[in-house]
Amino acid sequence: MTAERPPVLVASDLDRTLIYSAAALGLRMPDAEAPRLLCVEVYESKPLSYVTEAAAGLMTQLAADTCFVPATTRTREQYQRIQLPIPTPRFAICANGGHILVDGVSDPDWQEQVAKTLADECASLPEVRAHLVRAADPAWLLKERVAEDLFAYLVVERALLPDEWVKELGEWAEAKGWTVSLQGRKIYAVPKPLTKSAAMREVARRTGATLTLAAGDSLLDADLLLAADRGWRPGHGELADTGWTAPQVTVLPERGVAVGEEILRSFIRTAARFQV
Repeated sequence: MTAERPPVLVASDLDRTLIYSAAALGLRMPDAEAPRLLCVEVYESKPLSYVTEAAAGLMTQLAADTCFVPATTRTREQYQRIQLPIPTPRFAICANGGHILVDGVSDPDWQEQVAKTLADECASLPEVRAHLVRAADPAWLLKERVAEDLFAYLVVERALLPDEWVKELGEWAEAKGWTVSLQGRKIYAVPKPLTKSAAMREVARRTGATLTLAAGDSLLDADLLLAADRGWRPGHGELADTGWTAPQVTVLPERGVAVGEEILRSFIRTAARFQV
């Protein structure tokens, strides 16, 4: 009897990578030719996020053949609103690596490890939050939020936001051990040690996975893509806007919801070659 091959671990960002809001769909064909969509998230009794029906089928195949791990900056509550067209994944990464969910429950040992690392290596959340609120202009600031007592973000009127403000905030945050990411209408301030890649490595350790695949579109996904054996990024998003890439990362030309299908196909093809 041969030993069972270790699983392929697939860690993927969700928003604007695999799932899409109506504003982010990027449909460029006549309405009659648009793909059929499946709603995977409802918020305040309204549909919020979608995948194509083709992507739903691909995701089902991927989840059956690999250890599929959603890896999101969303809080646990925000993640649990999503109803992917697959059985609930055994593992999920939330709060940009701050929580590893195991069968839907946050792992306490990982929480403790993250808390210690943040306390040792970067400025406190209250200090950073106070600076954000003090520096923001009410003319473009819509909301200020804290996520899971781990990081902070602002919701802004993007058209009124000065580009230099984000750059200056990033320089200030760098000296405090934090990083800044602008995603749509949200400006995230996240501790540097709080990463999806660290959480992915921990899940790989627990599952024994020897091949890791990843996908993502934002600067907060860059560490995840660098940590994986193979990665993919869409033709849209922060990483595309800055021209970011790496030797093991494939840049896909597709934009909008169509790239979600191509990412899933790439995961499936690569995992199949490894499992032969």
